[in-house]
Amino acid sequence: MPSTVRPTLRLLDPADVERIVGEACRVLETAGVLVENDAARELLRRAGASERQARYRIPEKLARSCVSSAPSRICVYDRAGELALDLGEDRVHFDPGSAAIHLFDLESGRRRPVATADAVALCQLVETLPHYAAQSTALAPEDVPQTIADRYRLFLVLRHGKKPVITGTFLKDGFAPMHAMLAAVRGSEQALREHPLAIFDCCPSPPLKWSELTCQALLDCARTGVPAELVSMPMTGATSPVTLRETVVQHCAECLSGVTIHQLASPGAPIIYGGSPSAFDMRRGTTPMGAIETMMIDAAYAQVGKFLGLPTHAYLGLSDAKSPDYQAGLESGLGAAIAALAGINVVSGAGSRSSSIGRATPSLATPLRWSWDAEGRRPCACACQSASGSVTPCGG
Repeated sequence: MPSTVRPTLRLLDPADVERIVGEACRVLETAGVLVENDAARELLRRAGASERQARYRIPEKLARSCVSSAPSRICVYDRAGELALDLGEDRVHFDPGSAAIHLFDLESGRRRPVATADAVALCQLVETLPHYAAQSTALAPEDVPQTIADRYRLFLVLRHGKKPVITGTFLKDGFAPMHAMLAAVRGSEQALREHPLAIFDCCPSPPLKWSELTCQALLDCARTGVPAELVSMPMTGATSPVTLRETVVQHCAECLSGVTIHQLASPGAPIIYGGSPSAFDMRRGTTPMGAIETMMIDAAYAQVGKFLGLPTHAYLGLSDAKSPDYQAGLESGLGAAIAALAGINVVSGAGSRSSSIGRATPSLATPLRWSWDAEGRRPCACACQSASGSVTPCGG
């Protein structure tokens, strides 16, 4: 019987991956990173980082030491306590991504704001789709006060779903109530630490900045044992160098700074090397997430994350189309396939529209369910089959 060969995609020469990490370390040693959070500043000062006008220059030895203390494998569990996400090596898992602010209503053919009922319907739909390994707080309802929007999204997913959830905070005080909800579902804070139910996104601001909010989320995750997911978002020619390779260098520097702060707060705490970078359309001022250049950046930085020995994440399987059409199918399918072939552990956003800020109306009605299957589940299924080396047809 012939052995199964797993196809892979590696865009960078191994020697260049090492050079990229070295260049990122030099960026941190020379340009440094802007840190607005006082607790993070104190951690960096005590560890030997030098400071000038709130920019902290991180020694290469410190950054590499913190990377080495982070785990190479992270396990996340569903509500029943069963392993749902085994993050490491080339194991691939999909989730819907975050956080769309409008929907393309398939019945009216028009775009409209998101409501609570939409978030509930999407959560219920994701529960039925086997190739979404995790839920996410994928929609941002406009019918609730913005002061509770982050925790309300999580409440809805915990109320209507059983899969683990990818989420994040909108406000500095948002983590505590969200962590309390997760601990209540799991049974205790210790049980949540031992069997995580959620992953929290922590996003640096390009170029090379950690805001008060996102830095606090990074620290909160480290101290409670909740897996943190770095989401670095450089844009070529706008908030990063115009070339793809140098954008990967900046992405690496931002992620290394995040790993350093996180591991200084709690060595060995779980953290994921991820992001949502993009090419930048200078004619229209948009971020084409369905562009091949965006996908190339994602595949390249995932290779860097694997070199560092960290679980990886990316936003792929998205489309810039405004409606579920041929463009949406092409871009979503191509992105999902690249994510699987690159062996990215957490793949967010499959099925998203309008450069990740929109979605098509989720529904359990047959025609709308088919639309979501065609754009979300089926590309994810094909991608997973391709990554496993399966030659079974996945169309139909």
